[in-house]
Amino acid sequence: MAGDTLSYPGQVRFLRRNQADSTTTAEEGAVDIEPSADGAKGHTPGKGRPTPKRRDAEGRRRGPVPPPPRTFREARARGTLTKEQRRQEAADRRQKMMAGDDRYLMPKDRGPAKALARDIIDSRRNLMGLFLFMALVVLATYPINIIWPELYIQSYVMLACIAFLLAMVIEAVMLGRIVARKVREKYPDDLTRTTSFIWYTFTRASQARRLRVPKPRVRAGEAV
Repeated sequence: MAGDTLSYPGQVRFLRRNQADSTTTAEEGAVDIEPSADGAKGHTPGKGRPTPKRRDAEGRRRGPVPPPPRTFREARARGTLTKEQRRQEAADRRQKMMAGDDRYLMPKDRGPAKALARDIIDSRRNLMGLFLFMALVVLATYPINIIWPELYIQSYVMLACIAFLLAMVIEAVMLGRIVARKVREKYPDDLTRTTSFIWYTFTRASQARRLRVPKPRVRAGEAV
């Protein structure tokens, strides 16, 4: 019978919905649609205004358009820099760093004490400036040693380089102590250690003048 449980021997019982339950469910799920004024069913009344376009709606949500950026800093903060503007900004930063502007220098080069130390180093001619030249000489001896190993050229060059490096270290220590003394005479509140000035002297003096960052402000031989 409809609505009863059907059972079979050795099988699981299944429940069947009777016709009365189906009729009740259909009645509960039914939705009354009221006819419109002109008698047509399913008519949705209008809102009384046109639907706005998507760009107009988004513009109202976002608010007014901000003015264009006036500086590279504002454009970078908004993320609106073009490729050409980024290249121009990098060039400007490089130019100011080479000029010695503290805002664009690395932390190890900032401050008036380090600026004075650079002037003292750049005003002197020293052996440390030949470091790059000696490295090129060592590289040039490798093919000669392969072609004529009986000349022992590379061995002599290596001995000369070791002696040259020792002279560079002695010169860096002496010049670094001079730099530290002069800096403390002018800036007694500076707390930079003498060993830091010695290392700073070695790293800057061992570079060619054209490759030093920032660029030298004094000429070689000029009194500081």
